[in-house]
Amino acid sequence: MNEPSQPTSGPAQGRPAQKTAGGAPRDRAKSSRRRAREFALQGLYEWQLNPRDAGAIDAHVREQEDFARCDRGLYDALLHGCVDQSAQLDAALARFLDRPINELSPVEHAVLWIGAYELQHCLDVPYKVAINEAVELAKGFGGTDGHKYVNGVLDHLAPELRPQEVAAGRSARR
Repeated sequence: MNEPSQPTSGPAQGRPAQKTAGGAPRDRAKSSRRRAREFALQGLYEWQLNPRDAGAIDAHVREQEDFARCDRGLYDALLHGCVDQSAQLDAALARFLDRPINELSPVEHAVLWIGAYELQHCLDVPYKVAINEAVELAKGFGGTDGHKYVNGVLDHLAPELRPQEVAAGRSARR
C-alpha cells in the first residue's frame, strides 16, 4: 500500500525553506566552498590513516561523484597546504589542545588543520567564517561533541593568527 505523500514546505522534503535576508527562499544546496572543505577533509583523513603521496590521494578524491561541484582552488589550497604544512599547523594548534595531537581523532585533527590553515592563509575568509565552517565540518563528520572542541581550539588560535581582525570584531560587539 502506498503511503500518503507529505507536503513539502521547501526544496528539501520535510524541511522548511531557508530565507535570504530579503525573505526570498534560498536553495539549501551546499556551496562550492563547503564542498571543497568536505573533500579536503576526506583527503586529509585518508592521508592520516595511510600516509602516502598527496597526489595519489588527490586523484582519488577527485573521482568522487560531486567533486566537479566544489571550489577546486580552495580544495587544492586546503588539501595540499595542510599536508605540506601539517607540522607547522600542529605546532600552532598544540598550545590550545588539552591532549597530545596523536590522541585527537583523525576527523577532529583534519578539521583543526583546515580551520587553522584558513585562519593563517585564507585572509579573504573572515575569521568567524573560518571557525564556523570548521565547526560545521566537525558536526557533520566528527564525534558527538567534537564540534565544541574544534570551536574552542580555533577560537583561542584566531587572536594569535589574526589579532587585528579579532580585536575589531570584539570591539564592534561592545
